[in-house]
Amino acid sequence: MTSTKELLKMDLYALLGVEGKATVKEIKKAYRQKALTCHPDKNPDNPKAAELFHQLSQALEVLTDAAARAAYDKLCAAKKQAEERTRRLDDKRKKIKLDLEARERQAEADAEADDKVTRTLEEEIIRLREEGSRQLQEEQRLIREQIQRERESRLPTHADSSSAQQVNRNVTPKLKLKWKCKKDDDTNGGYSQEFLQRLLQKYGEVLNVVISNKKKGSAVVEFATVRAAELACKNESGLTANPLKITWLEGQPEVVAPTPTNHFAAGTFAPSQTSLSTERDYESLVLMRMRQAAERQKLIEQMQREDEEDEAVKA
Repeated sequence: MTSTKELLKMDLYALLGVEGKATVKEIKKAYRQKALTCHPDKNPDNPKAAELFHQLSQALEVLTDAAARAAYDKLCAAKKQAEERTRRLDDKRKKIKLDLEARERQAEADAEADDKVTRTLEEEIIRLREEGSRQLQEEQRLIREQIQRERESRLPTHADSSSAQQVNRNVTPKLKLKWKCKKDDDTNGGYSQEFLQRLLQKYGEVLNVVISNKKKGSAVVEFATVRAAELACKNESGLTANPLKITWLEGQPEVVAPTPTNHFAAGTFAPSQTSLSTERDYESLVLMRMRQAAERQKLIEQMQREDEEDEAVKA
């Protein structure tokens, strides 16, 4: 026997073979036709005939009663609305799924494009490094050649025979620098050896920078050329908040009156005399470098003695 809950899940109109707007007369007529075909007396060998006949009878009872039919119609309408909502929800879910799949495909395409751009950039960077390495080697070669030319240009020649230039060969130009600095100032007034080196090397080659260890605010700078020392002494003022006081310590050029030049004699040196002069000039250069090293050591010792004397006076 079919239960009431099972019966309500069925489509009673379809069971009888009528439409939802069928009249009671049409429903009864359809019932009689269906019932005759599935009556148990006519189908003794069909066990399902009795069940179908019972279902047709229950459908007739519901659909021929006005109140029961109205409640059943509401239930059917609610089922249809629920099915429609489910269908729409399924469509929405399907659309979301399709959108998600499309986004995933787009993300994969974007990632592949990014990888391609990254690979291209890496290849370009490798190429630039190779080219830059060749350019760097070329620049370093040019710098070495320039340094060699500068060294050769500083070699003493036969023409540099004035008394002032003879003095500059033996003594490298040195400047004394002073600035304000408190005893407890760890920054030494803003001046360090590296800072002074960078500050002054724009005027020319700086051979050495010696900062006093005991007396802050004092240093000695040794230049390779008198010209570089002159430019630094005349133009450099240091930090705006803590300016430098620069004075000559050694190697200051003297103003020498020009002497007549024997152009005829200057142009008629014999080859043997020129070669001999070059050898002597090279020996003089070697001796000058040795004296410069000794002078730097003496200079450091002199600064230490001055610092000790200043400390003793203050004490």
